[in-house]
Amino acid sequence: MNHAINQLIQYGLDHGLIDPRDRYYVANTLIDLFSLSQYEEESIEPNSVCLQDVLNTMLDHAIEQGMIEDTITQKDLLDTRIMNTLMPRPSEVVHHFEELKEQDPKKATDYFYDLSIHSNYIRMDRIKKNIEFMIESKYAPMKITINLSKPEKDPKEIAKASALPSSQYPKCLLCKENVGFAGTLNHPARQNHRILPLSLTHGSYAFQYSPYVYYDQHCIILNEEHTPMRIDQDTFENLFSFVEQFPHYMLGSNTDIPIVGGSILSHDHYQGGAAHFPIEEAKAFYSDSFPNMDVELLEWPLSTIRLSSRSKEALVKASMQILEAWKKYEDTDREIIPYTNGTRHNAITPIVRKKNGKFEIDLVLRNNRTSEQYPDGIFHPHPEHHHIKKENIGLIEVMGLAILPGRLKKQKEEIISVLKGEASIDSLPDLAMHRAWIESLQKSENKSEDLDRFINQAIGDKFVQVLENAGVFKMDMDGKQGMIDFFESVKKDL
Repeated sequence: MNHAINQLIQYGLDHGLIDPRDRYYVANTLIDLFSLSQYEEESIEPNSVCLQDVLNTMLDHAIEQGMIEDTITQKDLLDTRIMNTLMPRPSEVVHHFEELKEQDPKKATDYFYDLSIHSNYIRMDRIKKNIEFMIESKYAPMKITINLSKPEKDPKEIAKASALPSSQYPKCLLCKENVGFAGTLNHPARQNHRILPLSLTHGSYAFQYSPYVYYDQHCIILNEEHTPMRIDQDTFENLFSFVEQFPHYMLGSNTDIPIVGGSILSHDHYQGGAAHFPIEEAKAFYSDSFPNMDVELLEWPLSTIRLSSRSKEALVKASMQILEAWKKYEDTDREIIPYTNGTRHNAITPIVRKKNGKFEIDLVLRNNRTSEQYPDGIFHPHPEHHHIKKENIGLIEVMGLAILPGRLKKQKEEIISVLKGEASIDSLPDLAMHRAWIESLQKSENKSEDLDRFINQAIGDKFVQVLENAGVFKMDMDGKQGMIDFFESVKKDL
């Protein structure tokens, strides 16, 4: 443990988390945390420390001493507490970020992102386990991720967590009160978590990174108040306000209704980052120009209207006109019905970016109506694709980045063994859900000797089909005409 404490201190120095003058403070905090009786300073080679090795040493010691049980949750709670010994206070992070932002917004976000990684708030050791690959599609190359970064809880942990009394603090995972929170069996520790206050056009917001980054510098902009998601004029103005301050980032929002929205509708928030998404490569099948704005209807599986202009005010006005028109738009021939017994079904997923001196907003038209045939949603992944993807299609996937379940890693390997003739579907219980799909793959004329690549493309094809399910206007002649008809009904007001 003495060596591990010295290593952790050197790690903090290497990554600018602490100052040399903090050495004994950190050492004494760790001595207290582990109830040690002595400490001796050692010389550690700079930039030689593997953080996970050090944390594992400390966690093993804690388990041996009976401080914690050997479970993922309890180890996560303790290693976050350990990392807190290296963390600057929230006010120090804010001060340094604001200083850098005045020089260059990109320097500021790079600093904050690096801090989030080096503090182990973003657990890169887990995120690196994700499987990522690109596939070809008729729309644009799509990016596929099989998500392995979220560890599965032991059933005993789940049982313990369910027995705990419910707590309303913090109200949700996005609330600002999470900063410094020690965590529980059913709420992650956040002592190494920092947020930055952010002034947008409407309201006080906070800037943070997602602990499970799905793409480069995946940030979350959260309302400082625990208030429900909404898409209105304030939303559009806030998105543009953010991109104006951080022009190297895009920012978007999930819708404000279930099924076609994100997993957290109870807390108003946006998501952005530095990644380049497949939707940006989409071509237009229809375009029009106005004195202060260009419009394109995109060849994209989800029905998307792209507006671009040097004037963000013009784009906000046009976006609001399109939103209000879409909320009440009806096209029964294409199963688009805006209301059922007063419940709204039409909504928009907006995405804002700045390119070549112009602002750009993608307005993705959504509808969350269900039917007897499609109880999960008419414009939602259809049942024949649930073996690959059954969850909501939210902002990230709208943009062409698939987040697929971790079970596919093992199942993909098993499918390859079936295609090679080394195993049968019946001998592998996990493949029952994939039976019809595997049988079609066995007959495919596109099957190649490179089965890994073949399966990757097949998984990607399924993802594209899921996106097409979510498109309210299909990308055939009839659907494109329907989308043009909608735009023509709004055009006179733009």
